[in-house]
Amino acid sequence: MDVPLWAWAAFAAFVTAALLFDLFKHRNAHVIEFREALRWSAFWLTLGFGLAGLIFLTYGGQAGAEFTSAYLLEKSLAVDNLFVFALIFAYFKVPAAYQHRVLFFGVIGALVARAIFLAAGVAVVSTFKFVLFVFGAFLLYTAIKMWRDDGQPDVDPGKSLPVRMLRKVLPVSTEYDGQKLLTRRNGVLMATPLLAVLVSIETADIVFAVDSVPAVLAVSDDLFIVYTSNAMAILGLRALYFCLSGLLSRFHYLGSGLALLLGFIGVKMLMQGAHAYIDGFPTIPTPASLAVIVLVLGGAVLASLKWPQAESELDESELSEPAESGQSERAETESPVSASP
Repeated sequence: MDVPLWAWAAFAAFVTAALLFDLFKHRNAHVIEFREALRWSAFWLTLGFGLAGLIFLTYGGQAGAEFTSAYLLEKSLAVDNLFVFALIFAYFKVPAAYQHRVLFFGVIGALVARAIFLAAGVAVVSTFKFVLFVFGAFLLYTAIKMWRDDGQPDVDPGKSLPVRMLRKVLPVSTEYDGQKLLTRRNGVLMATPLLAVLVSIETADIVFAVDSVPAVLAVSDDLFIVYTSNAMAILGLRALYFCLSGLLSRFHYLGSGLALLLGFIGVKMLMQGAHAYIDGFPTIPTPASLAVIVLVLGGAVLASLKWPQAESELDESELSEPAESGQSERAETESPVSASP
């Protein structure tokens, strides 16, 4: 797809304006309630599907379908990120009023990282077609592992290498200092627990990019489509988290649904690799991919609602819910981040 330079500049200006608007609206720390999160989710979804419509009108149905498929796929895979975000916030006992700010900075890092990974991925796939087989096999491996683990994240935020390195570079205070990432105690510059949380969030996104980048490249190899769809999905990630926080464990079939999606995308990529070397080898068309993504994701959500877990299982698996004001105050003096590595 031949996209002029001004289109890239316009999208960059749009993302910058959206981030600044979001930052202005949330300049004061406060707990994001469900209704506010729902309004922001609707706002970001409207922008995402609005861009899909604009691409459809400008570049045709194929480009529009590819963008929509990539956007929905990234939204689906982002559910794994939400589970990890909840785990990180629970581990570090992050006051609910500070969670939006750390996710805001996490989004900025994710946008930069995805730009690098996707540009490299498109260049590699365009030059070396055999990489499609490598990516496809990796996605199948990831799908099988996710299916066996029931989609549950295997993460220990306090023992991650980046957090251990942070502790070696800077002393970490035991208390939060508002929304600050750095503070001074007795004249000594220290990292606040919020900086350790941000490091964990950024690390988690890089890890998930290893899965999502190959997956989205199976949908399209056009850099403009794959990056803009990823960026729009990432921009709405914070609002989606606050909408689902405390309810994530109730959608217990989502992990299995995501495993099926990754497996399907892996097969699709393997077929694309075979098509590159064998004339006439069939591939899965984009509209069919879009239909599978919608059906699998919707089916997993409906199955979770129709066959809920027993209350005892929910109690054991429930992830962190937004803290009340009293809980937030207690959390400020109970962060485990300064523990020895």
